[in-house]
Amino acid sequence: MQRIIVILGTGGTIAGTATDPNDNVGYTAGQRTVADLLAAVPALDGISLEAEQVAQLDSKDMDYATWQRLAQCVAHRLARPEVGGVVITHGTDTLEETAWFLQRVLAPTKPVVLVAAMRPSTALAADGPQNLLDAVAVARTLGARGVLAVLAGRVHAAGDVRKVHTYRPDAFDSGDAGALGVVEEGHLRRFRDWPGGTPLGLTLLDGDTANWPWVEIVVSHAGARSDAVRALCAAGVQGLVVADWQRHHSPVVAIGAR
Repeated sequence: MQRIIVILGTGGTIAGTATDPNDNVGYTAGQRTVADLLAAVPALDGISLEAEQVAQLDSKDMDYATWQRLAQCVAHRLARPEVGGVVITHGTDTLEETAWFLQRVLAPTKPVVLVAAMRPSTALAADGPQNLLDAVAVARTLGARGVLAVLAGRVHAAGDVRKVHTYRPDAFDSGDAGALGVVEEGHLRRFRDWPGGTPLGLTLLDGDTANWPWVEIVVSHAGARSDAVRALCAAGVQGLVVADWQRHHSPVVAIGAR
């Protein structure tokens, strides 16, 4: 029996449109539905797929409420024995944050694959269709597990993936760890182990997201002053993450504070 792959849409450039097919930057994100994206990839015909539109936004506008809804939806779908994996169409701006969030909360034993594009769906050389086809191939790979990201033929683990360019189609890498694998002619060639770890669990996300702790990220740099930190503390911030990008490049997501 063929396992079902669930496609969850959240918007992003992969679903973006522009009036001019030569325009790869002047587009509006999140215009096409996940059903539209699937219809643009004929090679997916014959694969058992289900689609759901969870959100429709530019990923720079990703928020806790959408994260909460997305995590609950992913967990619900993965709990069905006939579902082999989940693919999430996403924007590139916050893809690495969503990936790490889902990995820490769910640490799924089935594959959850985030896929995005650097060019809108209307571009002459749109990268979304191939990325989506590759993402489904990875989600169908026997034994695959954990949260992954697939772009430009490379497969990244949630804890390593990062956006390193604002324009190129191959805008993501995994730093010194290197890609988890590559997709070649519809098949995954894996270089290292799947993401693992102990899930924090969905109960962490209970309640109104408006009541989640307020956590901010501040960046360390030469000549940095304490004024910004003092202002945040005075305003009532409940947690701070100091990001020293010269020493540590892994994505940081703060979902709670004491």
